Amino acid sequence: MTAQHVLITAGASGIGFAMAAAFASNGAKVWVADLDGAALAQLPDGWRKTTLDITDEPAVARMFGEISTAWGGLDVVCANAGVAGPTALIEDITLEDWRSCVSVNLEGAFLTAKYSAPMMKSQGAGAMILTSSTAGQFGYPNRAPYAAAKWAVIGLMKTLAMELGLFGIRANAICPGAVEGPRMEGVLKREAAAKGRTRDQIYQGYAAGTSMGSFVAAEDIANMAVFLASSGARLVSGQVIAVDGHTVNPDPKI
Repeated sequence: MTAQHVLITAGASGIGFAMAAAFASNGAKVWVADLDGAALAQLPDGWRKTTLDITDEPAVARMFGEISTAWGGLDVVCANAGVAGPTALIEDITLEDWRSCVSVNLEGAFLTAKYSAPMMKSQGAGAMILTSSTAGQFGYPNRAPYAAAKWAVIGLMKTLAMELGLFGIRANAICPGAVEGPRMEGVLKREAAAKGRTRDQIYQGYAAGTSMGSFVAAEDIANMAVFLASSGARLVSGQVIAVDGHTVNPDPKI
């Protein structure tokens, strides 16, 4: 079986790193793009790496040119780059902070799809996996830019699935719930400050907001990405798949 060639944006830490590790452990060749050059330097030997601002279109175009030269094609792209954005009431969010959050989360996914689509079309196959969020299914108080961008990522994915299906290209979105890790810790602390609660109260609220009463691990998201890129999901396209322990109350009250 030929090894898959997989690109993961924001793949040097968190969910992206878990995705890269999961694909690599399944025999794939991985290419990780990330803004954090120091984190990239710590990645395993054999992984290709590019320091990249995902909102910089010329830099994105150059990276895809390098991928084409090195690999000649691309089987899977995980458009995973994202930022949490501000935690504040809508009237307290600056336009600059709004644009910064939307740019990374939405425009980053757009640019990743824009430059991977021609490569996949030329080979008549491919899988695009976009990282959205449960905030892109329910909305979320105090997180307007993030929720809006993640809703838009789902709209982008649905359109990609429709545009690209006849070329053998599938597109799906994964919606992580509350994922254990440093990024979520920052969210917990900011929400605690904004809502006048403790970090632990916000944490328990997130957990209690799922029917399974639990946060998820980055590896849970990675396992779903590997499945969506596999032949076992050959007719799975245009789908929004939550990996979240089943969110039933997206606004933690505890």
